[in-house]
Amino acid sequence: MHGFTEIIFAVTHFISTLYAPRLKNISKQKLYGFIGRKTYKRMNYKILPSRGIHGKLLKENWDDILRFMVTIKLKYTPASQLLKRLSSYAKEHPLYKALKEFGRIIKSLFILMYLDDVELRQRIEKQLNKIEFANRFSKAIIGDNKQEFEIGEKEALEIVAGCNILIQNCVNLWNYLYLSQLIANNADPEEQKKMFQSIAKGSSSNWRHINFQGEFDFFKYSDAASQNTFDMEKILAFKLAA
Repeated sequence: MHGFTEIIFAVTHFISTLYAPRLKNISKQKLYGFIGRKTYKRMNYKILPSRGIHGKLLKENWDDILRFMVTIKLKYTPASQLLKRLSSYAKEHPLYKALKEFGRIIKSLFILMYLDDVELRQRIEKQLNKIEFANRFSKAIIGDNKQEFEIGEKEALEIVAGCNILIQNCVNLWNYLYLSQLIANNADPEEQKKMFQSIAKGSSSNWRHINFQGEFDFFKYSDAASQNTFDMEKILAFKLAA
């Protein structure tokens, strides 16, 4: 978690998206309220804010915040470019401070929801596991986990990155076709549902059956490679029973 994250909380709120990171050392995260800590303490709140929100700062810069968000939503400038430019400003810039302050409100609400909702924490953990799994998948393709490509030129790096994505897509496509064929070949509707549910809980980015130390040639087509391994007519016609 970095200070910049509070701005992400603010921006994603305006585009009706829940920013849900896994919070590290959540007990050390600060909460913010609309009134002082002592007031909440007198009301016997078990969880207390670190300090109040600077409402005046938000009111004075609210129009600028809305203009900033309209620019993002109308796609006049890429959001990544705007956020990068904003983060490069001095930390005392009014818009930077106001967005960060608003983000603290959303972040505080999220932390309280995160602490209270077990299912939310589980979903976040599962999503993070999928991301980490995808990163391992990418590393496995480049140099078979050895990261052997050491390239400094931008064009060469873009080629490596593009090839990596292409190979990932090829593996995922083959996996989906293979799994679809397995389900379509099973005549038992109940077994089909169980297989489908099991696949839905997992990930198609599985590479243990792939030999990444082989050679990838996208220009030569052998007779063996051109053979139709999957019954595409059967796969496309298959519908899971309700």
